[in-house]
Amino acid sequence: VQLQAYGGGLVQAGGSLRLSCAASGSIAGINALGWYRQAPGKQRDLVATITSGGSANYADSVKGRFTISRDNAENTVFLQMNSLKPEDTAVYYCHATRNFGGGYYEYWGQGTLVTVSS
Repeated sequence: VQLQAYGGGLVQAGGSLRLSCAASGSIAGINALGWYRQAPGKQRDLVATITSGGSANYADSVKGRFTISRDNAENTVFLQMNSLKPEDTAVYYCHATRNFGGGYYEYWGQGTLVTVSS
């Protein structure tokens, strides 16, 4: 499975950005798609995930500001980020889980930088 993320960039505080991530390759059995982020000097943390059935989970720090969605037909996940804050600055990584052939697999995209200026 390959994950290609798009949509990072520079935005002022209070602004919006939309990230997208397309999964390709051996996509049979993909379950959850989601986003994690890693700020400089910090660990990689969950931002939001969404299952193939549409159940979403958010980090407390982004609830009410970020919305995750997915297009199962296109194997794409989106993250709409509103009311951005400087503390949202990080590299955002697309993530996928897959159940196939009795095994459990995780995949990561290459990361896209989001910078929020104050």
